[in-house]
Amino acid sequence: MYVPFESLPEESRIWIYPSNRKFSDEEIAVIEKDLEDFINNWSAHGTALEASFTIKYSRFIIIAINQEVHQATGCSIDSSVAFIQSLEQKYNVDLLDKMNVSFKQGEFITYKPLLDFKKLAKDKSVSENTIVFNNLVNTIEEWKENWEVPASESWHSRFF
Repeated sequence: MYVPFESLPEESRIWIYPSNRKFSDEEIAVIEKDLEDFINNWSAHGTALEASFTIKYSRFIIIAINQEVHQATGCSIDSSVAFIQSLEQKYNVDLLDKMNVSFKQGEFITYKPLLDFKKLAKDKSVSENTIVFNNLVNTIEEWKENWEVPASESWHSRFF
């Protein structure tokens, strides 16, 4: 059951899917409709899940579920991953590759393979102050507080 993202409690579980490229406004309009349709039919063992989504910077798809109402199960998580895989195919993007890093370079968001990011750090092209996206956060609260942070405050710090 779709609910507005802002109405979900801070403890809601989230999954962040970073795109290797920016989506166009037209793509976002269709993706948002597809996400709402998916969430309206998303369930765990026949029970509707209270969930939502948001898209940030035209690149990050964030799906959230209110686990106080009903928890996600292995099957429901699998169905969400299958949905994300269908978006990957439809738009020819990478959303599930966890071996990449997204970070800010001025106003722009850059998406690089982890090895390239390590090299940028070694070459001092990025620093501990570079704003990175910590896509490992698990709740809305963590997302609000620890998603966009200096590299020194995330798992990326090990490269400096």
